[in-house]
Amino acid sequence: MKSLFRSSGANVFGVIIVAGFLSPGPAFPQSQTKPPVAAQPTDTLGAMSAEERQKREDWQKSMSQVPLPKKGCFGAEYPRLEWKEEPCVAGPNYPMPPRNGPRPFPVGNGNDVAAQAPSGFIASASGSFTSSGVTSESGPIGNSGPSLPDTYTLQINTNQFPSTTACAGSPNPNCKGWEQFVYENNPNASRVGMQYWIIKYNAPCPPGGGWNQFSFSGQTDIYCWKNDSAGWVGVAAQPVANLGQINLTGAVNASGDSATLVGVSAMKTVPGDNAVGAASGWQVAEFNIFGDGGNNLGGGQASFNAGATLVPRTKIIYGSADPPICDAAGFTAESNNLTFGPNPPVATPPGPALLVTESSAGGSPSNCAAATTVGDTHLTTFSGLLYDFQAIGDFLLAETGPGFVVQTRQVSGFPTWPNAAVNTAVAVQAGKSRVVICAPGRVDLDGKPVRLSNGGQIALADGGNLVRRGAVYFVLAASGDSLRAEINGAHIDASVGLGQWPTKVRGLLANANGDVNLIESRDGEVLKRPFAFEVLYGAYATSWRVPPSESMLQPCGERVEVGVPKQPFFVKDLNQKLAGRNRAICTRAGVKEGPLLNACIIDVAMLGASAPKAFVGKPPPVAVGDAP
Repeated sequence: MKSLFRSSGANVFGVIIVAGFLSPGPAFPQSQTKPPVAAQPTDTLGAMSAEERQKREDWQKSMSQVPLPKKGCFGAEYPRLEWKEEPCVAGPNYPMPPRNGPRPFPVGNGNDVAAQAPSGFIASASGSFTSSGVTSESGPIGNSGPSLPDTYTLQINTNQFPSTTACAGSPNPNCKGWEQFVYENNPNASRVGMQYWIIKYNAPCPPGGGWNQFSFSGQTDIYCWKNDSAGWVGVAAQPVANLGQINLTGAVNASGDSATLVGVSAMKTVPGDNAVGAASGWQVAEFNIFGDGGNNLGGGQASFNAGATLVPRTKIIYGSADPPICDAAGFTAESNNLTFGPNPPVATPPGPALLVTESSAGGSPSNCAAATTVGDTHLTTFSGLLYDFQAIGDFLLAETGPGFVVQTRQVSGFPTWPNAAVNTAVAVQAGKSRVVICAPGRVDLDGKPVRLSNGGQIALADGGNLVRRGAVYFVLAASGDSLRAEINGAHIDASVGLGQWPTKVRGLLANANGDVNLIESRDGEVLKRPFAFEVLYGAYATSWRVPPSESMLQPCGERVEVGVPKQPFFVKDLNQKLAGRNRAICTRAGVKEGPLLNACIIDVAMLGASAPKAFVGKPPPVAVGDAP
């Protein structure tokens, strides 16, 4: 058999994936070290004819219908439609613990993007990658010891769910079950299997089932964990540069569960103990690459080379072909050193799949939908509608409920630009915490000024986080909702991220019924684009104005000027020579022709030559709301 391949194919459950070739490979116990396996991509779908590629995909689909002859570890080789039993190997003797502590800025430990079933329960989930610039990775084993090359895990994690199977003996009514489907790769082992958890069992772990007791350092809650009792299945080592060749699938039903690694010419699978009864509780699937295990201090981290970019693709099978709900949530404590962005994830056809970009230069927390207010003031809604809103005063940008509310303060460009406005302050209620950010640099947390050094962070009351990166402040709510506020001297550019999409949201950044062509006043009056000037700045603007008694922005000054522009302010209103010079500045910076370029030209006039950075790399709007 050949040792590696590169391709797109179908997994054992019949969904389209990116797959990797898995040779049988010997078992390597944790105490034994083996040399790295050199990548030799000699068996790739890309090098095959269309006819041969279809044969491989048909074989993979057919194998999904072949039952395992008994419990144990099995492999299959193309083109034979049979499973061959293989010796199982020992699973890791260290845990891969659940998320714990404040939501971080890098990917992992709760800061992730997962696929949620719109209805019912998930029967299987599969994950694969599109990668670019991934050349190296390293990390510790079990969150201790030296950092080793190609040391990582691919994990499909269920949500934590009530489990009568696992929690029967627990005194804690909030006890939960949790299951992980894992591919682990390090210099000592390469294997696939399952790890089961009882979350906050808070009693001695059930006897006779192989459970191990676990507690985080400094905490009293008792967790229980174990590997599948049959063992894990050994596979060929996969250097991190080959992530695009690997697909991992986890599947559950009422009577069993399994973890499978799928390839162009081979498959490896192992059935599990079904120890927590995930079939009756699995509604959210997290897939990503993380560090290799953890300990009572938390999860380990996988560290990638500078310039690395990964696009995880998560597919779920739950009984419908509708796209999954995006949920900015994660469940494992392990992490990697990448961040999300620059664009929010999208659900893409065919079938229920979710894709999200993470990279060494992403610079964003996880979110499922994003809306922005930049410059003088150009708003892009969560559905992609771009429109100018030049009223002055305090306004409601976005609200999903009492636990997440974002307000902004807009001030006039008077006397030079009396019909334009900019954001000078933004505030957010994130769970139990309130953060107010004022240009040129004041930050208040729950009514008290705070100072953060570059790279600093402060844990919020209920698991969120306040993070500073240079002139950018991030407020990460435990719900997955977020605010990004970039201070640019006297004005602020802001981006609001939502932890779930689709979801009900209202404010200046919302669309009526999610329709990109519509916006809605607070009292329900719907405006259809293009928006007439007198309508936009009439009842609509008044409805979203925040009265002083409800404003969170008093730390930035209690006296607030209110008003609306006397007339529209567009590129055509600029001096022709000035507009031409500003156009050149924007195009040299990389802003593309279209409505964003027009917005940039105006902003350079009002805010200076640094204004184009708010538009570089930003996707074009889906629709434009301003009247011609």
